[in-house]
Amino acid sequence: MDDCSLDEFRRRWLEELAQAQAPRKRRRPEAAERRARRPEVVPGRGEQASGDSALAQGLLEGAGRPPAARATRTEGQDVASRSRSPLAREGAGGGEQLVDQLIRDLNEMNDVPFFDIQLPYELAINIFQYLNRKELGRCAQVSKTWKVIAEDEVLWYRLCQQEGHLPDSSISDYSCWKLIFQECRAKEHMLRTNWKNRKGAVSELEHIPDAVLCDVHSHDGVVIAGYTSGDVRVWDTRTWDYVAPFLESEDEEDEPGMQPNVSFVRINSSLAVAAYEDGFLNIWDLRTGKYPVHRFEHDARIQALALSQDDATVATASAFDVVMLSPGEDGYWQIAAEFEVPKLVQYLEMVPETGRYPVAVAAAGDLMYLLKAEDSARTLLYAHGPPVTCLDVSANEVAFGVQGLGWVYEGSKILVYSLEAGRRLLKLGNVLRDFTCVNLSDSPPNLMVSGNMDGRVRIHDVRSGNVALSLSAHQLGVSAVQMDDWKVVSGGEEGLVSVWDYRTNQKLWEVYSGPRTGDPVFETGGDKDNWPSPSLPLNTAVKRHSARHGGSPVIPATQETEEL
Repeated sequence: MDDCSLDEFRRRWLEELAQAQAPRKRRRPEAAERRARRPEVVPGRGEQASGDSALAQGLLEGAGRPPAARATRTEGQDVASRSRSPLAREGAGGGEQLVDQLIRDLNEMNDVPFFDIQLPYELAINIFQYLNRKELGRCAQVSKTWKVIAEDEVLWYRLCQQEGHLPDSSISDYSCWKLIFQECRAKEHMLRTNWKNRKGAVSELEHIPDAVLCDVHSHDGVVIAGYTSGDVRVWDTRTWDYVAPFLESEDEEDEPGMQPNVSFVRINSSLAVAAYEDGFLNIWDLRTGKYPVHRFEHDARIQALALSQDDATVATASAFDVVMLSPGEDGYWQIAAEFEVPKLVQYLEMVPETGRYPVAVAAAGDLMYLLKAEDSARTLLYAHGPPVTCLDVSANEVAFGVQGLGWVYEGSKILVYSLEAGRRLLKLGNVLRDFTCVNLSDSPPNLMVSGNMDGRVRIHDVRSGNVALSLSAHQLGVSAVQMDDWKVVSGGEEGLVSVWDYRTNQKLWEVYSGPRTGDPVFETGGDKDNWPSPSLPLNTAVKRHSARHGGSPVIPATQETEEL
């Protein structure tokens, strides 16, 4: 409506209001007595009309909506229906009043929520942040204003973070997070389809000649491997760079092949760690170069190694001591905490999401300790029971397998303890053979997967304590297992790697990992794109306390169609 039309509308409106109020001013004093003898007006239309007249007068004077009681939706619909009735139109005689037209328009606007009020943009964003992607798409179809709010970058960046897409990125990294979210979902759908349709490739990473693979670990597509020659190599499978660089040690005087064997390797998004047979520990910063930023020495060989996936904290177990290392405020590495345990530690894991002070769980024979660096406290979780056979931790719980007692007809079990309360929550399984591996940290909520020497992979429901699914996966024992929201990956002592869709109980992949049949797989770990599965020849002379051995990393990978 242009300015001339608006002025004409206001002029005609003022004339009608003046004509309606003129007879009242000319009334005589006796009119009060006649008004007293008039019957009472039935509540409803009269009250509605007076309120609407006040509203119209306020709008003409430039005021906002008066703080009068708002009519209910049923009353508004009733008034609107009466104003649209044929009798009302006949009474108007064809000359429709502008005030009645405005009243009907206001009643129609009241039927649509949030359209008769003005919300601050920040408040609207706070309301829309509780909507999922489908609800945001529906809101974007309501109006132009809602479309702008529903496509705000903050909302779609939050959705990406909630669904695990690009977790390490910030909101300023991309200009259109809605498009990034759509691309991530399309890629995830394509990868899942490739897994189910068996579209992919098996790639063998380049290994070191005349050396035996000792340990392998992976994080977010980056693989680290340690060899008997003392060499440590890193592959980035996200870029398909199979020629891995070496991580050098500080002992450059050692001749090639004369370095001590690598016992353990660990990697996260920023650090790579390697423990050697002579008790030395090297820590590399992947962002600065191939030379270690810190070197630590134990008096005895290192029996267990753990690296936090959240921050820069390393835990080692040597003899009867457990040491936690972390960088200080000045950037120099130092001992954050040191603990003494009565037995040799076989399993050591860092608890994720602990904040400023790191926490670790250590298993030593038939003892289980919770180690807190904040006050160097050592809490005994489990004692004087069967020996521990496997271990895994999440942010709030720890799960570990214990040996069975055949002479008393008690099978092997998996115990789940609460880290906060320090007490047992569940006792799962009761099988004849021992549990060899368990995965709690990567499993979906309320589920846990385990592998056993009987060759079966079991998915446990931690709410009820029952076995949700049991898969006959391997002829020999299961040596490694991992799962995500829809598939299970397991490695066996015979060298076979199997991928299952546990929702349909269907095997998707089956491939031998070792250089020859019979080389056991000792680790499976990866992401949605690929799963490294290393193995070690059986005739190797390497002796270790850990059950993890390997030969060369083999990755069954599913990628986009053009990369197959």
